[in-house]
Amino acid sequence: MTGSWYGPQVLEHYLHPRNVGSFDADDPRVGTGLVGSPQLGQILKLQIRLEDATIESACFRAFGSGEAIAAGSLATEWLRGRSLDQALAIDSQAFVQALDLAADKLHCALLAQDAIRAAVADYTDKHSIPEAHHGNLADTTGR
Repeated sequence: MTGSWYGPQVLEHYLHPRNVGSFDADDPRVGTGLVGSPQLGQILKLQIRLEDATIESACFRAFGSGEAIAAGSLATEWLRGRSLDQALAIDSQAFVQALDLAADKLHCALLAQDAIRAAVADYTDKHSIPEAHHGNLADTTGR
């Protein structure tokens, strides 16, 4: 692979993904988001682990394009040290800009945004945190 069709940030995160792995989904400190579709060839599992009210760690696993892998990797870096509300403020446009995504890869930015929202929703559901806390977001977990 030459990577000539990937921008420098996508290539960096694709070749050297950060925080690949999984946490124990049964851990009460962990929120898990699983988004995407095998039929579309893009799946992103993103997990956050909180200490008090702060995301102390995040990890991901992705199946799909280099852009999807890069977006998952970048998300884990951005989430560390943030509150749930700050995590929810990360939108797809931030991924588009940071990774310099082409128009036909915008869905990868949306995948990362949806994975963050799903992980936060899973965490708040485990702790019976009112829906208002996570911005009245639609459930993107498929439940």
